[in-house]
Amino acid sequence: MFRIAAVRVGTQVLPRVSRLAFLPRTAQRYESSTSGPPRSDKDAAAFKAARELSDELQRDWDAKVISYEDLLAKTHSPSPDSYLIDVREPDEVIQGMIPSAVNLPLSVLANSLHLNSEAFKAKHGFEKPKKWQEVIFYCRSGMRSTSASDVAKRNGYTNILNYKGSWLEWSEKKNVEGK
Repeated sequence: MFRIAAVRVGTQVLPRVSRLAFLPRTAQRYESSTSGPPRSDKDAAAFKAARELSDELQRDWDAKVISYEDLLAKTHSPSPDSYLIDVREPDEVIQGMIPSAVNLPLSVLANSLHLNSEAFKAKHGFEKPKKWQEVIFYCRSGMRSTSASDVAKRNGYTNILNYKGSWLEWSEKKNVEGK
């Protein structure tokens, strides 16, 4: 009988004790005004340098934007070292494409950039851009081309341009010029 009573008391006491043991720690943790042990000057300098480097990398992260006029000049005289890539899906390309562009949908872009040159050409019908070559992305409205620029940057491409006006701006300006 004593054993049963001890078990009953123990099951009621243990949760209370564990709660009490927990309370001072949380109170101490949330009432603390320090943010950990003070850093040495060497650690603080290294942290500051890392933060500045991170800021510099983020500043460079966005691809350069190309204007309609600059892209128009590139389409009139295409260069073999420059790729104009339409990242819309094939059913959207039916609306039309910018002259000298090739279609490489955003949905397959990341996987395609990992292919070797022969497999890339067999799959898409054109040479795989080299990492140093100029690559210009466009889509319908500029959102997917921005994502494509990020994908290319993460895959080591260094000369990336984004035509943010994309197909909507191109078709509108071409219609105005044609009238």
